[in-house]
Amino acid sequence: MSKSKAAEREFEIQFFESVLRRDPGYAQVVELLGGLYTKQGRIADGLRMDRKLVRLQPANPTARYNLACSLALSKRKGDALAELQRAVALGYRDLEWMLRDPDLDGLKQHPDFVALLAQLQPQS
Repeated sequence: MSKSKAAEREFEIQFFESVLRRDPGYAQVVELLGGLYTKQGRIADGLRMDRKLVRLQPANPTARYNLACSLALSKRKGDALAELQRAVALGYRDLEWMLRDPDLDGLKQHPDFVALLAQLQPQS
């Protein structure tokens, strides 16, 4: 990543952190920060934001999916798979992205991940 892109992300992080200090329940900002932290390699901070977003929006399938990604990046496979299953139960259906998402690379050979993908395959 270029220095300018990293500096831009760091500026965005500082801006959104200041917004979040004023309004800790601002779900869109929590979601944005989670993604920015992860892109900057700040996996623990991204995980913290994803957990917070799930507390704010427990029925949001995308929030659950993002939490699963952060858990997978944190090498917590069992927790990541459980959150992926919750995301799917809540309606997450982007099978194509799950197959390509590099955040989930550590899970892709796991039997539970393979079973979850099979569950999402269109029935013929």
